[in-house]
Amino acid sequence: MQNKNIFYTLSAVFFFAVFYFFFFSPPADFPSSNIFKIEQGKSLRNVSLQLKEGQIIRSRTAFEALAIIFGGEKSVISSDYFFETKLPVYEVARRISKGEHHIVQIKVTIPEGLKNIEVADIFDTKLIYFDKDKFLSSALRQEGKLFPDTYYFFVTDSETEVIKAMSENFEKKIAPIRPEILLSGQTEENIIIMASIIEREAKGDADREFISGILWKRVAIGMPLQADAAPETYDRADLSETPISNPGVEAIRAAIYPQSSSYLYYLHDQEGNIHYAKNFDEHKANKLRYLK
Repeated sequence: MQNKNIFYTLSAVFFFAVFYFFFFSPPADFPSSNIFKIEQGKSLRNVSLQLKEGQIIRSRTAFEALAIIFGGEKSVISSDYFFETKLPVYEVARRISKGEHHIVQIKVTIPEGLKNIEVADIFDTKLIYFDKDKFLSSALRQEGKLFPDTYYFFVTDSETEVIKAMSENFEKKIAPIRPEILLSGQTEENIIIMASIIEREAKGDADREFISGILWKRVAIGMPLQADAAPETYDRADLSETPISNPGVEAIRAAIYPQSSSYLYYLHDQEGNIHYAKNFDEHKANKLRYLK
């Protein structure tokens, strides 16, 4: 009798082990440290097939049953899932039914004064689904309105999330100073264009307002801006047609509050120090003195 009990126990253990192996254990070639994407609108059966073909589960039946148990009617949640190690099917089902993607956010800092193409280059190295060409196409008319700041994104975010976050941040930053823009007598568009030029022309906080004053003075007297950061301003006696970069708040404020002076020219020496001139003869002398 004792031998029979031992036999039944061993048989049960063996059966459970085989059952677990074929229905619950992860496949031998489970793709650890990979990201699994569930598109919006995918059905439970679509997802189970995708998981089976991706070597993440052994049994579609086990996954589907467990997903329903864990998630009820919403048995799968569309998202990107990071499986850092091999997981049994019940853990895969639980995470997908609860939306636990285990993808950490990364910090991305965008400095002031970058062009859209430069912003795209940064995100292209950070986000795996970021499409540089789509970003540049979608953000073509938003140059100047993608606010430079520190952001946190999931590595699976795309250009759509980037544009949305940066443009919403711009609106958040610009809204409080719109009354000041109105009082300046300039349109918001012109302020942003000027700020984008100042951001690329200035070398720091010390010279933004002075450069702003000089450039606005040139606009007022019909003199070409001749800003090196915006080559087209050498051929037109006005601002550039669109912003040339994405300015920060300080450059925008400098465009709103230009510093009046008797200067009409400026240049930076090799150390980044600025030198002003009241007329072209003084400017030529500064060139000979500081740009050797």
